[in-house]
Amino acid sequence: MESISIASDIENLTVIETMVDTLSKRLGISDEVYGKILISTVEAVNNAILHGNRGDKNKKVTVIVNSDGNVFDVTVADEGEGFSYSNVPDPTDPKNIENLHGRGVFIMKSLADSIEYNSSGNEVRMKFKY
Repeated sequence: MESISIASDIENLTVIETMVDTLSKRLGISDEVYGKILISTVEAVNNAILHGNRGDKNKKVTVIVNSDGNVFDVTVADEGEGFSYSNVPDPTDPKNIENLHGRGVFIMKSLADSIEYNSSGNEVRMKFKY
């Protein structure tokens, strides 16, 4: 298991990208699954920084990565109040198609083999089979 906490600064996304890259190579994860993991993890961290912690650089985003057999498990948590993940509008609905926001959760759900949020909505756990 690997864990890292970063300040809520978009520039710190490179630290997370490097961590996912290093672990994926070490585990021999295929390029296809690696892409899903990277996109989903970066999206979750980006959401945690911008929406969860509202860009407050004094607040942390924690990423915990674990691999058990053939499952890559990523948990992203922020220090924000959370959100109601069940009320996120469907970005594929024609009335939402031109919205610039609201696609991240949809993308994460589409790419991960499983996704779950804690009850307050400030932590997401995604699993990827490889």
